Amino acid sequence: MKNYSIEVNSAKMNESGFSVQAGWITIYQVHPVSREYIGANYEYLPIGVGVPAGSYIDVPELPQEGLALRRSSDGKQWEHVSDYRSQTVYNTETRQPHKVTDMGELQANQTLLVPTSEFDKWVDGQWVTDLEAQRQVLVANKKVELNIRLSQASERIQVLSDAVELNLATEEEKNELKAWKTYRLQLSRVDVNTTEIIPQAPVI
Repeated sequence: MKNYSIEVNSAKMNESGFSVQAGWITIYQVHPVSREYIGANYEYLPIGVGVPAGSYIDVPELPQEGLALRRSSDGKQWEHVSDYRSQTVYNTETRQPHKVTDMGELQANQTLLVPTSEFDKWVDGQWVTDLEAQRQVLVANKKVELNIRLSQASERIQVLSDAVELNLATEEEKNELKAWKTYRLQLSRVDVNTTEIIPQAPVI
């Protein structure tokens, strides 16, 4: 009578990593470059054969959320590392965003904290708005806008003044000239170093 077995023949490995008994074995595979764990498979090993490259027989412990599973650089053990992939980080020097593509800790000049303005500076682990830099830019922009409006007012006043001097101005043009002169005076009194709003041009 034949002897039957319903057991799957399992391979047995020696200390050198080679099979001393032919059979099946569970292997845990990693990516050839990143060493990240990619899955488990069954592998049949004849006697005297080791597991395929990038494969290991020690069972990995699954990581918690926010961590990635990979093989250590020396290939001797599994390790859990920080995983920020697909998240956006910000350069603490330039405030520029960057999408994380590699596992591992963030670089020293990267943070997950989002800057709130173009005037933010990285100070003691947080973004701090440089109020003086913000004020200087606002003042500079206000000066530009004020100069543009003064130029527009002066151009219109010159044309209307010519009409008055030549006794060719209509009543509407005389009233308009007064309105523009009043507007230009208002502009000349604007203090760019305050929050005072630049007045709008007269609607004639």
